[in-house]
Amino acid sequence: MDIEPFTLERWFAAHEHEADIMLAESGIRSLSASRFDLDVGKLGYVIPTNGDPSFRAEIAARYGRDQDEVVFTCGTQEANFLAFLSLLNEGDHAVVVTPTYQSLHAVPDSLGTVTRVELTPPEWSLDPDAIAEAMRPETTLVVVNNPNNPTGKYHSEETMNAVYELAADRGVYLLCDEVYRMLADDPIPPVASMGPYGISTTSLTKAYGLAGLRFGWLAGPPEVVSTINHWKDYTTISPSPFGQHVAKQAIDAENEILAENRGLAREHKAETHSVLETHGLDWYDPVGVNGFVTVPDGFATGRSFCERFLREESVVLAPGDAFGVSDRFRIGFGLAREELNEGLSRLDSFLSRHE
Repeated sequence: MDIEPFTLERWFAAHEHEADIMLAESGIRSLSASRFDLDVGKLGYVIPTNGDPSFRAEIAARYGRDQDEVVFTCGTQEANFLAFLSLLNEGDHAVVVTPTYQSLHAVPDSLGTVTRVELTPPEWSLDPDAIAEAMRPETTLVVVNNPNNPTGKYHSEETMNAVYELAADRGVYLLCDEVYRMLADDPIPPVASMGPYGISTTSLTKAYGLAGLRFGWLAGPPEVVSTINHWKDYTTISPSPFGQHVAKQAIDAENEILAENRGLAREHKAETHSVLETHGLDWYDPVGVNGFVTVPDGFATGRSFCERFLREESVVLAPGDAFGVSDRFRIGFGLAREELNEGLSRLDSFLSRHE
């Protein structure tokens, strides 16, 4: 298995520790641990190792599935990774909608072959016919991220139903990374609820503000989940008992948590848009907490812009080439208010100096 370096994560690893502000954070600001009961009791394995059955049943009901069609994972990243290991072998083919988080195309490409279907600015719309044209006889999987990272595009229920139907008609699974779904004011139904070929992955990281739990899950057809459980024996074995303990409380309190987080995302998006608009920068109105912004005049690429901004203001943004789009950068507006205000102030000052 040969896989390319993870461009975005290497950028963060090189710069976020020393910078004053992380203005490329991709999730909502973290909740305080003091909101939860933290006494998990004994720190043993979760038994059974795919997660507490009653909790899995509660999560499965959201997708119209049963407990054996859900597996708890270490965040969405592990859920996606295990799905790819389970569904792709040498000679298999996947169709991946891009731009997107690199692992969603790099891991499938390391296991089989990938054809990318590109979203195009300014609307970043998804054309189901383009997916149909990209599919081959050996296609086993279609991969979509909805809402999309980095663009913030939220593909409609009609579009996702159309993609599901064309995949299912060919006996192909549709995997949708839905980690930002619950930040939408009116979330569309998850892909795993659309039928036997639908697979949904998500976590409590981006929408709930609980990245440190590393708690996520996959919901999908029983034959896929069964294979994933075999692969999981070779990765994390079981979810963290601490993560599962707090995750149960977060799900019990999710109406309160999500209302709070959605309100914060709306307010922060408006404040961020105001600064960008002042300087003539453009983005697609995003769902979630990420915006994919045009590069200002005078900068050749998103990377050169991000490097200069980091050097002068000690603030990290994400260069668009980490998503395969060199003339954009990603900004995250989900962080805590004081940090966002300071980051936007430095961005405003920097842009003013270089106009």
